[in-house]
Amino acid sequence: MLDIIRSESRGSADHGWLKAKHTFSFAEYRDPERVHFGKLRVINEDRIAPAQGFGTHPHKDMEIVTYIISGAIEHKDSMGNGTVIRAGEVQRMTAGTGVLHSEFNHSADEELHLLQIWIFPEQNDLEPGYEQTLFSREDKLNRLRLIGSNDGRDGSITIHQDVDLYASVLETGNEVTLGGVADRRVFVQVVSGELEVNGEKLSAGDGAQIRHAAEIVAKSESDAEFLLFNMA
Repeated sequence: MLDIIRSESRGSADHGWLKAKHTFSFAEYRDPERVHFGKLRVINEDRIAPAQGFGTHPHKDMEIVTYIISGAIEHKDSMGNGTVIRAGEVQRMTAGTGVLHSEFNHSADEELHLLQIWIFPEQNDLEPGYEQTLFSREDKLNRLRLIGSNDGRDGSITIHQDVDLYASVLETGNEVTLGGVADRRVFVQVVSGELEVNGEKLSAGDGAQIRHAAEIVAKSESDAEFLLFNMA
């Protein structure tokens, strides 16, 4: 079964300095049919104005993954981390027993474009943690590059849940295949370009919820970037 979430059907918010699209229910956007997909709770596509951002706020019992599409974000948290995360870098924050953090566009003149992802952890009250890794375009080019996993293998960030998170940049006409997923839930999020997933056409901002598929075949209709979540 493949259920497409079209970009234009997502929830939206425009706060002036922040323009956001919500794949699942978030903040003021509520859709009882789109609360989460398996362990995947949030995919927000955020565009943040120069020098603007989120002041210090709390999180608890969530794995938070930030995927920078363009620009750079300045991050500070109660664990003592103070970093800048740039395009191509991926950040994982385990909120666990509780953390405070702030996030601001690091640039004074360029928009920040990112995906913020929340995943339910395998258990509550984990020790808070932080990780940040660069995955270059070449790392992801015409292949599925593992960027997040439960065991941190192949240089991926460690996500405290049974999920393999892949990123890919496909040049026009290329395709990738992921097998062994018949008993898994798979979610595909298109970052840019046009993609065909198991015969269905997707465009930038579209997502696809997939169950009971023996394999996932993604083929680029034009140069495309996407994320793929392989979950229990």
